[in-house]
Amino acid sequence: MSLTISIDAMGGDLGPKVTIPASLDCLKNNPDLKLILVGDEAVIKQLMPSELADYQDRLTIYHASQCVDMDESPSKALKNKKDSSMRVAINMVRDGHADACVSAGNTGALMATARFVLKMIPGIDRPAIISTLPSIHGHTHVLDLGANVDCTAEHLFQFAIMGNELVKAVDAIDNPKVGLLNIGEEDTKGNGQVKAAAKLLENSSLNYIGYVEGDSLNAGHIKVDLIVTDGFVGNVALKSIEGAAKMIGFGLKEAFGKNILTKLVGLLAYPVLKSFKQRIDPRLYNGASFLGLRGLVIKSHGGADVLAFKTAIQLAEIEVKKDVIRKISEQVEKILALREIA
Repeated sequence: MSLTISIDAMGGDLGPKVTIPASLDCLKNNPDLKLILVGDEAVIKQLMPSELADYQDRLTIYHASQCVDMDESPSKALKNKKDSSMRVAINMVRDGHADACVSAGNTGALMATARFVLKMIPGIDRPAIISTLPSIHGHTHVLDLGANVDCTAEHLFQFAIMGNELVKAVDAIDNPKVGLLNIGEEDTKGNGQVKAAAKLLENSSLNYIGYVEGDSLNAGHIKVDLIVTDGFVGNVALKSIEGAAKMIGFGLKEAFGKNILTKLVGLLAYPVLKSFKQRIDPRLYNGASFLGLRGLVIKSHGGADVLAFKTAIQLAEIEVKKDVIRKISEQVEKILALREIA
């Protein structure tokens, strides 16, 4: 299956220094992949290695005269940066020249631009950001991770529908376990929004298992395939996990580096520590999908290195092959039809 992905080559903290080598690595690994690098043509060609000729049939450079800054206002980017690498890369999805877009650029600007250009799937009120977190059970999908600070119960229900279809497609799970993030597992816990969303989920065809607490994001006592929450809570939880991971890494490095004895112990433990680090390496979980749009957009972490950005491109490949957008659209249409009958 041949697929084409447009790359916002200028987005992210390091821009082309990361996006170009990551793109070439992906081309090496997938002979069916075609990439369009969108950005300043002169800059891209200057950083392009000599082996470009090996991929001339599968790699295209498309010039864009502008770039969205990482701290730029989404409204200003939308209004004043119509020829930005971000905007042009998304336009290519809308116009059918690319099956998906990957960007490490400004999250707010990317969401605003993607929503304006691609429009929403009928029946979905708001887009949501979904990503994967490592857990003791393997991994867990979580949404929303920051697109929507204030949500209604209906929004959470829509998030669950979209996330459920993505998990079914990407993880090949027929009936994913869906949990609603709450301050406790008891039915009496939670605010009005969460309780109302729970009722909607209980009366749906989803495999809703009830409330789950924050530990279920990484280490719950039962496996949860999808955890649903609003963007405010989801983003705070995500950043808390990232901070805890950094603290653990710093603490281990400091502890093993105290003296000769601890350094020796660290050397002996190195294979185990290396294996554990690889299992929870955030670069291997990089890439968040914008669900609810009529086209596929993947957001990479702004500070991504080559491996991390490569992971985001590979996620786009998977979601294109699994036809995630079509499956979400069909499921939403089906549920809306059932509601009208009821």
